[in-house]
Amino acid sequence: MGARAAIAIHGGAGTILRSSLTAEQEARYLDALQSIVSAGSEVLAQGGSALDAVSLAVSLLEDCPLFNAGKGSVFTNAGTIEMDAAIMDGKTRRAGAVAGVQHVRNPVQAARTVMEHSPHVLMMGKGAEEFLRQHGLPFEEPAYFYTEERHAQLQRARQESGVLLDHDAANLLGAAAEPTTDPAPLDPDKKFGTVGAVALDLQGNLAAATSTGGMTNKLPGRVGDTPMLGAGCYADNQTAALSATGTGEAFMRSLALHDIAAQMQYLGYSLEKAAHIVVMDKLPLYEGQGGIIGIDKLGNIVLPFNTEGMYRAWQRSGEGPFAAIYSSTYSSNYSSHK
Repeated sequence: MGARAAIAIHGGAGTILRSSLTAEQEARYLDALQSIVSAGSEVLAQGGSALDAVSLAVSLLEDCPLFNAGKGSVFTNAGTIEMDAAIMDGKTRRAGAVAGVQHVRNPVQAARTVMEHSPHVLMMGKGAEEFLRQHGLPFEEPAYFYTEERHAQLQRARQESGVLLDHDAANLLGAAAEPTTDPAPLDPDKKFGTVGAVALDLQGNLAAATSTGGMTNKLPGRVGDTPMLGAGCYADNQTAALSATGTGEAFMRSLALHDIAAQMQYLGYSLEKAAHIVVMDKLPLYEGQGGIIGIDKLGNIVLPFNTEGMYRAWQRSGEGPFAAIYSSTYSSNYSSHK
C-alpha cells in the first residue's frame, strides 16, 4: 500500500484555435475533464484498481458528446459509426480490444469484456458484437450516436472529398454557420479525436485504456492505432501505462507507446525522457502529430504533445483535479506539480 495513487486522462490533441474558443466553450471542456478525472480518482482513493479507474474514466468520456468516442463518435463516409477501444492491465499484461463496433454503448467496456471473458485480445465487427451481446453489454440504436455537429462535419468532409481527423465547430462549417458550443473550435485538419486514461492504484498497479470513433469520412473498415497494443494503448508495471492520441498511422508505424516503454526498460530512461524523445523527435519522422499521457510505477505523470493543445486532466491522491487545453509550464512533466 505504499504507492501514491494517480490518474490522467485525455480527450484528443491538435491545433485548438484560441481565436475561436469562447470562455464558455473552454469552461465546458475543462469542467467535463475535471469531473471525469475526479470520478476516476475517487475509485483509486477508495482502494479500487487502476483497471477499474481507467474503465470508469473512459466510459464517462465516451458518454460525453464533447469527445470523439462512444456517443460523440464521428461518421464514416457511409454515414455509419465504427468505434475502436483497448484496455491493458499493467500487472498481468493482459489486454482486450475491439475494432469497428457500431452499436456498443461503451467500447472500453467491450474491450474489457474481451480481455476478461474470451481467449482473445482483439475482436472486431459483427463477431465482436455477437460475443458482447452474449455477455449482456448495453447496446444502442444508431440514433443514440447521432449528433447534428458530427453530421454537419461529415457533409463538409464529403464536399471537400477529404478525411478529417475529428470534430471542429463553426470554423469547419463556414463563416455563415450558427455559433455552437459543441464541440470546441479546432483546425479541422489538425484535431485528433481519441480519449484515454492511465492510472496507478494504491497497490502499485498500472492500467491504461483508449477509445475512439476514428476519423470523419473514413472508409468503412478503417482501423487506427487505438486498439493496437504498443501503438494506441499500453501498460506494464515495470515501466508505464500509456495512451495515445494523434495521427493513428504514425503511432502504428512507429509503435510509439512500446518504444517509450522499451527505452525505459532497456536504456533506463525516465518516463519523461522517453516520452519526449518519441513525441517530439520520433513521431515527426512519420509525419505524426498528437500526444500521449503516461504514468510510471512511481506515480510520475507526463502529458507531452507536439500540437498546439491537448484536452487533458490529472489528479493525485490527496489533491484536487487539474485540467488544461493549451501548452503550459507543465505540459511535459507533472511529476512535481502541486
